[in-house]
Amino acid sequence: MPTHRPSPLQNRVLPTGEIVADRARGMFTGNRGILPFTHGRLGTSRWKHHHWIICTLTHPKGRYHGPMPARGWTPLFFLDEAVGLAAGHRPCAYCRPEAYRAFKAAWATATGRNEGHKAIDKCLHHDRVDRTRTQIRHKAALDTLPNSSFVLHDGAPHLVVDDHLLPFRSMTYGPQIRRPSGVAIVLTPAPLVQVLRAGYTPVLHESAQTRQQSHRFA
Repeated sequence: MPTHRPSPLQNRVLPTGEIVADRARGMFTGNRGILPFTHGRLGTSRWKHHHWIICTLTHPKGRYHGPMPARGWTPLFFLDEAVGLAAGHRPCAYCRPEAYRAFKAAWATATGRNEGHKAIDKCLHHDRVDRTRTQIRHKAALDTLPNSSFVLHDGAPHLVVDDHLLPFRSMTYGPQIRRPSGVAIVLTPAPLVQVLRAGYTPVLHESAQTRQQSHRFA
């Protein structure tokens, strides 16, 4: 008899900011607080605090508490760190201290302010979602965007990598296309685009790295 597989929880975050049900997990998990589920689906809440962070899948000191905890933060999942940034998250200082220090240094370079996580998160929240919980997007010339930014191209999210765009897929990135000219709708919040431009390098899924290397040695 076939084995019944339970439906996936609604905990997978897309570069567009949406949270969907998907069996794929990804390289990172994230924290926005305790988000209650009803029959595997989220309620209206999409966050309980402004400290949206990107965490490792294996938590320090074995503190992972399952996918649907009653009293712990609710794990959300990203294909890679660039997706987490596009959704408005930043590296966790607790489980990813080196990444957080690099991010904080890039933030200081980009803004001219040496701020702690509370001030950073307050600024990010202003630029990540509006009052209807909809992702805030902005426009920029494609040739000015740094690597690891996300844009909309032909109505779908694409990752900027050198002079190419990589289409986002649930479990991977698709075949690269030449980065076009013109103005694009940018999904990555404006302050985080500045952080990328200031030198922060997020961890990308291996499919992005492979396609980038194949282009360089072609």
